Amino acid sequence: MTPVARPTPHAPGDVLRVATYNIHKGVRGLGPARRLEIHNLQMGVEALDADIVCLQEVRLFHHREAAYFDRTWFGWPEKGQADFLAPDGYEVAYRTNATTKFGEHGNALLSRWPIGDIGHHDVSDHKFEQRGLLHVPVRWQGREVHVVVAHFGLIHSSRLRQVERLSTFVREHVPDGAPVLVAGDFNDWGERLDASMRTHGWRRAAAPNGRARAATFPSRLPVFTLDRVYMRGLRCTGVQVPRGASWARMSDHLPLVVELALE
Repeated sequence: MTPVARPTPHAPGDVLRVATYNIHKGVRGLGPARRLEIHNLQMGVEALDADIVCLQEVRLFHHREAAYFDRTWFGWPEKGQADFLAPDGYEVAYRTNATTKFGEHGNALLSRWPIGDIGHHDVSDHKFEQRGLLHVPVRWQGREVHVVVAHFGLIHSSRLRQVERLSTFVREHVPDGAPVLVAGDFNDWGERLDASMRTHGWRRAAAPNGRARAATFPSRLPVFTLDRVYMRGLRCTGVQVPRGASWARMSDHLPLVVELALE
């Protein structure tokens, strides 16, 4: 797959290139028509050429899907999806959010730069949705950038409470003044979450021209900006959403890529 071109002419290392991507557990379709996309996603993640890749709906294991796709040409990966997707040389962080009858799934972070201790915080709002925050410090440009990978709930009131829990978590686990970014699938269909995030000092990464909307869902005809990066102590220098038939095939979401610099 052709590498995704950078939106700004910065040399690698001058900006922190961050991607967030809901990979839909590496499978598309339902029933006997479902297909395994994790091998294509591996090439897609590498093509993003991101310093940090924040992933949602990632599986460590799933016994039923592994048995089903074992009959296909490439088959279900023997290792967890986070490790399978990581380009050579990247460090990997993964924690489970949800456990089901046959397996589980959660959030992951892949980093070109060294990472610190991995943290996880349950922000489930009710028993029907298991949600969590993955916290990973990343060492970049002589600073520790704290990255939180998030996947918020489907109900607006739940998301508002999850913003409160996110803020509490960051206040308790991140040093004052440290740069922080929160990336993930916020499920904010009605564009109502920014005000709550701003109350706690977060602003959404937007292109320098001020346009914040970068639609990522659904991948075949993107209309909604469900996938976002919020930040503190950083500024955004570029935003892009890779598009095309290959990206539309791999997940119901498109990846969002932003380039960030220290303030």
